[in-house]
Amino acid sequence: MLSVNYYEVDPARAGTRLDVYLAGESPGISRSYLQRLIGEGLVKVNNAPSKPGYRVKPGDEVLLCVPYPEELKVEPEPVPLDVYYEDADVIVINKPRGIVVHPAEGNYSGTLVNALLYHCRDLSGINGILRPGIVHRLDKDTSGLLMAAKNDAAHLELARQLKDRRVVRRYIALAHGWIHEDSGTIEAPIGRHPRDRKRMAVVAGGGKPAVTHYRVVQRFAKFTLLHIRLETGRTHQIRVHLAYVGHPLVGDKKYAPKRNHYGLEGQFLHAAVLGFTHPRTGEYLEFEAPLPAGLAEFLRKIGDG
Repeated sequence: MLSVNYYEVDPARAGTRLDVYLAGESPGISRSYLQRLIGEGLVKVNNAPSKPGYRVKPGDEVLLCVPYPEELKVEPEPVPLDVYYEDADVIVINKPRGIVVHPAEGNYSGTLVNALLYHCRDLSGINGILRPGIVHRLDKDTSGLLMAAKNDAAHLELARQLKDRRVVRRYIALAHGWIHEDSGTIEAPIGRHPRDRKRMAVVAGGGKPAVTHYRVVQRFAKFTLLHIRLETGRTHQIRVHLAYVGHPLVGDKKYAPKRNHYGLEGQFLHAAVLGFTHPRTGEYLEFEAPLPAGLAEFLRKIGDG
């Protein structure tokens, strides 16, 4: 079964890449997924297959066919959840370090999605069978607040807020070295690393815009504790940006493999504050989660030292 969507290109958007055009017309559907649909022939321009890089023209007739979500096959599992908020539309979880958000090849159990399926039984299907309800993600070793949608309407609205940069996301991070400025902004585009496709990097051409704001909370002998606010949400954004300016996260073996991480398993990064407008009521909601015990203890030790 397919959902069929029809668009006629407005002159104001002429010259835009087809995948970018469709991403703008279809909030909640990722550009990478749209590229896949184009490659599978599920997008036609003037009744003919096209390519993601095609530049749309005024009056072009674009047909987008989106497969309905498949029946969820990821198994529900009774993994404990720290629920901060829940209603019929959205659930907010305080994710512990060490848990993966959604299943992937070779890792289909013990994830946050498995736990959500057991707890909720009703999650949006927009992101398919492996990522039901997932509006945004946190890395495996990043703890903190994360929201999931329990129906498609809520998912689309929350995804819209993320795209429009209306979701508040603040993190606590511990970086190597002294950051001398009390506050600042890192603005550098992020894309796939040119040689290691499992890593992200600041890239001069082809990267997506990325903006990270930081404020110094405390300086230690060898570290700086930061409050960080994300303006954009690129993969590994905080980790990449801090490594780029020479102050990688403590514990981040992917982006600072040669640093001494003092026995910390996984990067010192916690999503402490999450704020968004409720997709049904329009009420602004904001939640705050304290540092997990292991990170708080690490701070105490370096403070004593």
